[in-house]
Amino acid sequence: MKNKNVSKEAVPFGKRVLGFVQNNSVPLMFVLICIICIPISGFSVGYLINEIVTRMGRNIFLILCLLFPIMAGMGLNFGMTLGAMAGEIALIFVADWQVWGIPGVVLAMILSVPFSVLLGMLCGKLLNMSKGREMITSYIISFFINGVYQLIVLYMMGSIIPIKHFSLKLPRGYGIRNTVSLLNMRQCVDNLLAVNIGGVKIPVLTFIIIALFCLFIVWFRKTKLGQDMRAVGQDMEVARDAGIKVERTRIISIVMSTVFSGFGMIIYLQNMGNIATYSSHSQIGMFCIAALLVGGASVDKASIGNVFLGVILFHTMFIVAPSAGAKITGDSMIGEYFRVFVSYAVITVALIMYETKKRKQKSQLGQQLAREQLEEEKK
Repeated sequence: MKNKNVSKEAVPFGKRVLGFVQNNSVPLMFVLICIICIPISGFSVGYLINEIVTRMGRNIFLILCLLFPIMAGMGLNFGMTLGAMAGEIALIFVADWQVWGIPGVVLAMILSVPFSVLLGMLCGKLLNMSKGREMITSYIISFFINGVYQLIVLYMMGSIIPIKHFSLKLPRGYGIRNTVSLLNMRQCVDNLLAVNIGGVKIPVLTFIIIALFCLFIVWFRKTKLGQDMRAVGQDMEVARDAGIKVERTRIISIVMSTVFSGFGMIIYLQNMGNIATYSSHSQIGMFCIAALLVGGASVDKASIGNVFLGVILFHTMFIVAPSAGAKITGDSMIGEYFRVFVSYAVITVALIMYETKKRKQKSQLGQQLAREQLEEEKK
């Protein structure tokens, strides 16, 4: 105990503050942006809290799906878009069958599972072939599967795959319209057990689902499979020597992420009340990853706390930036450009910081080995 206290006191306060700022530079930057933009935007506190709570219910489940591949050392899973597409296809079928409300949401989740498992296994096997480059590979896979999705939705649905309702189909008789209405399903999960406190609507059932998912993640980390994933994430070769099936474990982590992102997309779209058939999924991976990084996560380390903090900070910026931009420059589009720019900038900065830190650690390790060799030679 004494040694710990001595070591803490030995580090000057200034260095500790500098270390804290360096380790949490992205969250601190967003806190600063929010502090500047909130007063300028002119929004009331009640309105901001209501919007943030709504967006938390809409987005948190999706972002939590990213924790499984990070646990397995596969970095930020841009391939979560595959699960989002599976969720959208399931919702299109449910809308065609006219199953609405909570039964429609449950049916869509069940339908999305086989699509998500199939896509997750494909993605996992491809990522096993590109170890060390999982993020860029998953990003390209999402573009490829998006092309397949467009082919199915634009040409095969209505011609090969039976779609009964004309309200879903394009005037030519096949292909799905740009927007599919989910009006009869809109906020059915959010409104059930909803509580209104001081003008702020709290979707209790949605937060119960999120809380159960968080508990599942905490429990899963303690299971044998969870421990195997963490071992694989720390060192694949050591894990393989310990008898862990590395490739299989990595595929399972991607399949789990894909299945849960399908569920998350269904929760997201029931809140929105419609499906932008060809674009709903396109930016979802980017914004979820950006929100996670804003919460202080990195490529190789993330927690449930990072998810919640990231959603609050990232979406506060999303709400206030257009209004603040309009008041500062007279053009609301400046704020719109700013928030899209920041989404990409955060991911870029986080990746640069991760790579810099990794190289610094390698350099320090190399210097330490060189010193040890010199000492041995002197002896």
